[in-house]
Amino acid sequence: MIILTKLNGEYITVNDRQIEYIDQIPESKITMTNGRYHIVRESPQEIIEKVVQFNRKIVSGIKVEV
Repeated sequence: MIILTKLNGEYITVNDRQIEYIDQIPESKITMTNGRYHIVRESPQEIIEKVVQFNRKIVSGIKVEV
């Protein structure tokens, strides 16, 4: 799970395995596999980096704190 920032400054935790695709509109619109979407401040590249970091921690066996 990754933590992202909504447009109003609140944080949202997203299951990275449920992300179907990301559009930049200029904010990032994350569409989930269930059809719902979230608009966040982070760029698509920042979101991808957060997903990679999270999965790297899981693979290496590091305890992940949210």
